[in-house]
Amino acid sequence: MTTSPFVTVEWLHQRLNAPDVVVLDASWYLPAQGRDAAAEYQAAHIPGAIRFDLDAMSDTESTLPHMLPRPEVFSSKMRALGVGDGAQVVVYDGMGLFSAPRVRWMLQTFGMRDVKILEGGMPAWVAAGYPTEDGEGRPRDRRHFTARLNNGAVADAGDIARALAGGTTQVVDARSGPRFRGEEAEPRPGVRPGHMPGAKNLHYAALQANGRLRDEASLRAAIAEAGVDLDRPVVTTCGSGVTAAIVALALETLGKEPRALYDGSWSEWGADPARPVETGPA
Repeated sequence: MTTSPFVTVEWLHQRLNAPDVVVLDASWYLPAQGRDAAAEYQAAHIPGAIRFDLDAMSDTESTLPHMLPRPEVFSSKMRALGVGDGAQVVVYDGMGLFSAPRVRWMLQTFGMRDVKILEGGMPAWVAAGYPTEDGEGRPRDRRHFTARLNNGAVADAGDIARALAGGTTQVVDARSGPRFRGEEAEPRPGVRPGHMPGAKNLHYAALQANGRLRDEASLRAAIAEAGVDLDRPVVTTCGSGVTAAIVALALETLGKEPRALYDGSWSEWGADPARPVETGPA
């Protein structure tokens, strides 16, 4: 196993007041989950945690959800949150492990090196009996943030088409089996059901248990069952680029760095009539 991308709640509790540690509440939920991330943050969050609003921090000019913004825009927004160069960032979410991996991927893609995920997230913090605070929360004083976009970490539709045609890079879809096979309607209007021809299906939920990644043996078993070869390059995708980061995280813990994450994901591919779609098993 590689160096862990996680820190424990005990680790964070001991360092919560360290000047270089910045905690981000990265909670975000699907509409079907019936939860309000902003309201939950106001009701209870880790003391000193700053809310990272995934929708607001993404490209608000794009018609696609959660797309990376321009580097200069991201820099400005991070400075407003008081997150600066050299900070040690810990991200968490309200489900334990859902949206935090996406936010970590965003930060790393824009050049931040020291970004960890709180293992077990908010549920683990509360279960440990550690304190929370309510209210709006207050960002730290503005700090300098320099966004350096790693273009190699981000795949677009053309990259996916070439990967599928070439057959050397595997495209791994984190959506559920029914969505992947086209048995369920897509939640976004105008998006066709089904999957990219040649893609492999590895539902992110198969990699989790109780808001945490499964153990190494279970991860390897789930990945093998999905037909993913750890010796070949991987690009991850999903519905809107959020849960694809969970698959990427699982691969990372096994020492397999994914080639890229498809930012537009199925929200882009499935809505483009020029892109091929198939239904049924892969």
